[in-house]
Amino acid sequence: MNDMVIPAGLGTLLAAIAGILVVASTIGFVLARRYSPGGENEVIENLNQRIRSWWLMAILMGIALLGGRTGVVLLFAFASFSALREFLSLIPSRRADHWALALVFFVVLPVQYVFIWQQYYGMYSIFIPVYAFLLLPVVAAIRGDSHGFLDRVSEVQWALMVCVFCVSHVPALLTLDIPGFEGRNVLLIAFLIVVVQLSDVLQYVWGKLIGRRKIAPRLSPSKTIEGFVGGVASATLVGAGLAWMTPFTLLQAALLALMIALLGFVGGLVMSAIKRDRGIKDWGHLIEGHGGFIDRLDSVIFSAPIFFHVVRYFWSVA
Repeated sequence: MNDMVIPAGLGTLLAAIAGILVVASTIGFVLARRYSPGGENEVIENLNQRIRSWWLMAILMGIALLGGRTGVVLLFAFASFSALREFLSLIPSRRADHWALALVFFVVLPVQYVFIWQQYYGMYSIFIPVYAFLLLPVVAAIRGDSHGFLDRVSEVQWALMVCVFCVSHVPALLTLDIPGFEGRNVLLIAFLIVVVQLSDVLQYVWGKLIGRRKIAPRLSPSKTIEGFVGGVASATLVGAGLAWMTPFTLLQAALLALMIALLGFVGGLVMSAIKRDRGIKDWGHLIEGHGGFIDRLDSVIFSAPIFFHVVRYFWSVA
């Protein structure tokens, strides 16, 4: 993707997102004035916190998308760094792990994103699950501490897979060579992010409106069958409506949106299981009303690499 060329359709999409946020902000303001003038309604206050955070995230994402390949790669490299920091802060570590942790943060993560910036598919697709996964236990073993060795190494490997390898497949969409779609790959990122995030929001909304039966109450009490069905169905329709900005037909866009929504749901469920195992509600507190970076990326974690490889297999010539 040329860093200086803004693809047709991106401006329209960003304007539409801004319009939706303006409407949401107006609704939140009216609700706060009428039902929570002193900030006593926790639900309304949380809603407005989330809307303010969505403004910030939308602005950052818009700047990155308009900035081209370099902007997108830098944004997701920062997101991976922040998510990795959140994940590893919950893992008990020993002095013997310091070299391995330094390697993860200051070598593996930047090298992965350099490979993506260079569009080197042969390396960014195997660098972490092959080379990094084999190197990390070697570095840890050199320190000679065998106490809890398997648990310590596997937790760092899983953190690397979730926070760096999976997330890095979002900017990796820019490396695909799709005939007739040259210079517009950034719209694939927009398609993925819009569908997966709207699926989350719509599952929450449908769950609040008609949700009755919980799917996994011990993992994620807020997820209901009705919310799941309504959210996934709505996100599928949204994806079909966004077919104009992709190389997909209407049916293909709907099916890919369905796949993204389903993968986003199971990804969120897996990350919820990890949180429950660690006894926490949110991964962090950096994003007002949303928690940490992983709380916003959990649905992307499973959907991004699968979406990338499906598009690469069926649409890309590379």
